[in-house]
Amino acid sequence: MSRIARKPLIVPNGVELKLVEREVQIKGKKGHFTYQLHEAVKLEIEGNVVYVRASNKTHAMVGTTLKLLGNMVKGVFEGFERKLALVGVGYRAKTQGNSLELSLGFSNPVVFEIPAGISIEVPSNTEIVIRGIDKQIVGETAAKIRAIRPPEPYKGKGVRYADEKVIIKETKKK
Repeated sequence: MSRIARKPLIVPNGVELKLVEREVQIKGKKGHFTYQLHEAVKLEIEGNVVYVRASNKTHAMVGTTLKLLGNMVKGVFEGFERKLALVGVGYRAKTQGNSLELSLGFSNPVVFEIPAGISIEVPSNTEIVIRGIDKQIVGETAAKIRAIRPPEPYKGKGVRYADEKVIIKETKKK
């Protein structure tokens, strides 16, 4: 059994976690989730502490279930955030309704449709902040925006995560 699975999940005040048959329902101030439990996993709820146990000899899904439930609890309580930075002359972003318009050095601006459950802010022309309650969708949205123009290794231009370090390569010499 993994060491992660031995730790309990502590549910903060303001988050309601209920088990109805094999379905976990999580409600908080930012939204709600439902999660269907795997048949190899059982849940023990004692007040605001949740234990994830193996229902048979298979322990493979215990750690995964604990981390998924922990991410859902954190998402409905405080949410997730990912920041992107645009590096390059003339690179800028702006939001228009339900889309993000990016000028990244292409002949035309790139229009990115914002998925449901995600909010995107542009505090300055070169910063993008992605927020949501689902960690997977926030990360996937950030990765899709970054994939439009990933940072190149010679000048470092492109879309990068705010905490990402881009190693600049040396150019050819004559």
